[in-house]
Amino acid sequence: MTDTTRPRLRFAPSPTGYLHVGGARTALFNWLYARKYGGDFLLRIEDTDKARSTDESTRAIFEGMLWLGLDWDEEVVYQGANLPRHQADAERLLESGAAYRCFCTPAELEERRREAEARREAFKYDRRCDRLPRAEVDRRVAAGEPYVVRFRVPEGTTEWDDLVHERIAFPNKDIEDFVILRSDHTPIYNLAVVSDDIAMRITVVMRGDDHISNTPKQILLYRALGAPLPTFAHLPMIHGLDGKKLSKRHGATAVGDYQHYGLLPSAMLNFLALLGWSPGGDREVMTLNEMIELFSPEGLQKKAAIFDPKKLEWMNGQHLSMISLEELEPRVTPAIITARLATEEELVERREWYLRLLDLLRVRSRTIDDIVRQAAPYFLEDIEYDPAAVAKNWKDPAESADLLRETRDALARTEVWDAPALEASLRGLAERKGITAGKVFQPLRVALTGLTVSPGIFEMLVQMGRDLSLKRIDKALAVLER
Repeated sequence: MTDTTRPRLRFAPSPTGYLHVGGARTALFNWLYARKYGGDFLLRIEDTDKARSTDESTRAIFEGMLWLGLDWDEEVVYQGANLPRHQADAERLLESGAAYRCFCTPAELEERRREAEARREAFKYDRRCDRLPRAEVDRRVAAGEPYVVRFRVPEGTTEWDDLVHERIAFPNKDIEDFVILRSDHTPIYNLAVVSDDIAMRITVVMRGDDHISNTPKQILLYRALGAPLPTFAHLPMIHGLDGKKLSKRHGATAVGDYQHYGLLPSAMLNFLALLGWSPGGDREVMTLNEMIELFSPEGLQKKAAIFDPKKLEWMNGQHLSMISLEELEPRVTPAIITARLATEEELVERREWYLRLLDLLRVRSRTIDDIVRQAAPYFLEDIEYDPAAVAKNWKDPAESADLLRETRDALARTEVWDAPALEASLRGLAERKGITAGKVFQPLRVALTGLTVSPGIFEMLVQMGRDLSLKRIDKALAVLER
């Protein structure tokens, strides 16, 4: 693949807030396209809005991208540093006649807008400054009168073949002569974007379909600047379960929030990939390498995607089970330490036991927080009993105490503390008492963990060990016999 055909894509967020899941999805699709087709993925920070852009937001973007593993191939481009080129491109458009200076003041434009509304007409700039004689324009510029630079929209139709929406066409008569340079000589969004994309040699512009209305203006700018057009792909919006555009009212929308909720980046990427793209068939759970292999523009969808937090949790559970223990351990350990269940030194000292515990707990977990919650009984000296678990499985305290006492005796008599021997002891007890094994297991589960949900009872007993298991039953008996 030559440099002229090598795909170059970019993600261009504005540092005016956190990294939104919609932005992360856009970044992912650009990244997947670049990785699938041997191209380059670039990052541009569009920081021209100095009043709203912050270093904190820029850091949040970097942190979110790095957490997701969406690495970029060249140095980060900061749009604000490109002001001289933006201004030079505006000057080129003036010199070629593709743009003109407009001296109309905001007050004058507002008055004309009100007049158009009174006539029940849509306001559109009437090009009056484009009709000024050259000498008059030069005189006003020399006098220091403020002006904006407007692009002169030609007649005809502007159309393109979109990778998602196929052929899209806009009649140029519906596009007014839009401003490309403000009166303070800073660029409007459309000029800055086109100027930067040309300089960065971007070949594919993939972004949300809320940008479709900007695209005809940008195509006109590309042509006026004599630059080749990139391929455009406009991705569907992301909606909440209520069908409305995803926003804070739907819950967390920042990538950083999900990182702190105990989600895996691989699960987040997998979930985001399915918001507006299908790999074909019923395939849902994928590793990042599998997503790269399966990705193609043909799988991009037109209809709005639905963000379902429950589906994300389910997806995270799938990835918790898929990844290696070596990858899972460093993600869980900080949460274990933060919860004060153990110190790093203690976990290192009992590493083999700790890895077995993680393998045991992840099967019934959907988040890292779930693992930590289930891990507590294996570390703590004392546990608390979930009221719902007590109400369900220790309904009659005296009866539950009698059964737990017999259970303790059966376990204490078990010579080999392994799953087969423990299972034989507990099932033998149930058979002697003429009850189902579950009648023995559930009260014991509450005694050991304080919870109704845990790994299999025999695996749990082995992991806890004889001493802690019997100690937990003694504590439960003391509680029941009070």
